[in-house]
Amino acid sequence: MSFGEAALRRRPAATAPCPCGGGSFGSCCGPLLDGRPAQTAEQLMRSRYTAFALHDRNHLARTWHPATRPEDLEVDDPEEWTGLTIVRAEGGADDTAGTVEFRARWRSGADSGELHEVSRFTRIRGRWLYVGGVVSPAP
Repeated sequence: MSFGEAALRRRPAATAPCPCGGGSFGSCCGPLLDGRPAQTAEQLMRSRYTAFALHDRNHLARTWHPATRPEDLEVDDPEEWTGLTIVRAEGGADDTAGTVEFRARWRSGADSGELHEVSRFTRIRGRWLYVGGVVSPAP
């Protein structure tokens, strides 16, 4: 089975809750994972969290600025992403730069934790792209 086939198998139904917590998958991140451009930096951040949760490497590559994108996007980590909280977000439809601070919770076997990051985004030709982020140390 190819990675693409595996990602499609993990894809929630349109009416299922979106992994990012923003509503139903079909009206939240589903259309963005299908290629629709995000309207805001926060929408892109949510879709990228969902892509990590679903192991959708194609979406991650497509939405990562080519200047900062790693050669190999490894998303088959053992972690299960269990929740996303947006702390603050800047960057709307008329902006060219944005910032999203978020907390993403994960679980791996008996271990669990939280990733706290402030991510930077840029908007080029109507498409938001992830540029990079600063991860805060775990408490």
